[in-house]
Amino acid sequence: MVEVVRAITKDVSGIRALVEPQAGKRVLLAKEVVSYYESLHDFRVVRDEQGVVIGCGALHVMWEDLAEVRTLTVREDYLGKGVGGAILRQLLTDARAVGVQRVFCLTFETQFFGRHGFEPIEGIPVEPSVYAELLRSYDEGVAEFLDLERVKPNTLGNTRMLCRL
Repeated sequence: MVEVVRAITKDVSGIRALVEPQAGKRVLLAKEVVSYYESLHDFRVVRDEQGVVIGCGALHVMWEDLAEVRTLTVREDYLGKGVGGAILRQLLTDARAVGVQRVFCLTFETQFFGRHGFEPIEGIPVEPSVYAELLRSYDEGVAEFLDLERVKPNTLGNTRMLCRL
């Protein structure tokens, strides 16, 4: 059985160890260490029997009815064992708990997310007034969501997907 729990400060090094190789392959967005601490409350993790982080994912609320799944990754030797699915299900539960009705992701893993109710979308699924407000965010993930030109190199080949809760 996979136990998904809230991340704590001591998990940051484990989260970084999972993310860095994926960021090097341009699968995940590279982040500064301080960003992990600042967004720690967004993260869920799975640890092995020794307490080592083997999977992580974050839910970042972007607007009243919209959140994004971020930084969802699993250690290679645990792929296909249900860790990623358990994390994603927990993140969707978290989204419902805070009142979010739509969850967005930008991913290469379309089959995985599709199995969990995500569907490919075109464009930005927010009204112009919300788009204008989101433009004020300094968050790079929000810039990716908005498909801003300055983040295009990070998003090449990714598919925009949305899950309605």
